[in-house]
Amino acid sequence: MIALPNPINRERRALVERASVLAPRLGYNATALARVRILRTEAVLHNIPVLYKPGAVFVLQGSKQGILEGEIYLYDEDHYLAVSVPVPFRMESAASPERPLIAVYVEFDMQVAAEIAMHLEANAVLPVHNRPRSLVSSRMSNDIDDVLLRLLKALADPAEAHVLGAAILRELHYRVLVGPQGSAMIAALRQQGSAGKISRSLAWLREHYGSEISIADLAKDAGMSVASYHAHFKDLTGSSPIQYVKAMRLHEARLMIARGESTIAEVAALVGYVSPAQFSRDFKRHFGRTASQESAWVRRHLGEVG
Repeated sequence: MIALPNPINRERRALVERASVLAPRLGYNATALARVRILRTEAVLHNIPVLYKPGAVFVLQGSKQGILEGEIYLYDEDHYLAVSVPVPFRMESAASPERPLIAVYVEFDMQVAAEIAMHLEANAVLPVHNRPRSLVSSRMSNDIDDVLLRLLKALADPAEAHVLGAAILRELHYRVLVGPQGSAMIAALRQQGSAGKISRSLAWLREHYGSEISIADLAKDAGMSVASYHAHFKDLTGSSPIQYVKAMRLHEARLMIARGESTIAEVAALVGYVSPAQFSRDFKRHFGRTASQESAWVRRHLGEVG
């Protein structure tokens, strides 16, 4: 079990107070900017499968940690988590009714991130870092706190959010990419070399996860042998291609079921399963609950899911 951090300082308290106003209910709270959500939860969670889109998570109060391939990634009041490519990992968190977890989730605009990465590389702003990382945990800085405070202030006013929101989000992208682990993030974002080929595969899978998928065809499209493709894929994501596709399908199915869009059998077919029975077995093995139980859990702990 992870411990709750020490009491927050004055600057962090201002962030928590602003975020709390914007997140009055438990679960994910939408904001005036589509790429920004605020989570409020009182639950202590253990070994929860998650699959984040590329972006960053800033925990203003409470504590989370992710586990991927035996490595622990803290994202708490002292650290933020940045995700360059979506990878399935396990998460646990600490919170309580007296001190709920408050976190700001920012989805990257990949075009903006790529433009900033190109500029930083062209101007040799970052040290060379040859190993791309799908997840990175970095210490919070005064610059990050400052831009988050301005973002939350803008979100409280629809006019400010409309006029200033995009510029503040662009600055937040920049602050993450020039942070301590920015070079590892950029190495994954720039889509060059073997990691770039895998990143393009991941983007294709994101759009076609419900289709019939051939790992041999993915390897061919990437210009790799199947063995090489497997090795580079696991190095970047921590999963084999088959495990990754299965996790993506199950996470997408989880969202569809929680939204009540279709029956469980219909969702199974939509995400690429031929057999509803196999889908049900894989779902329970992955999430530890049946699809209907998981749907109720998601609505109770996460609220509306997008």
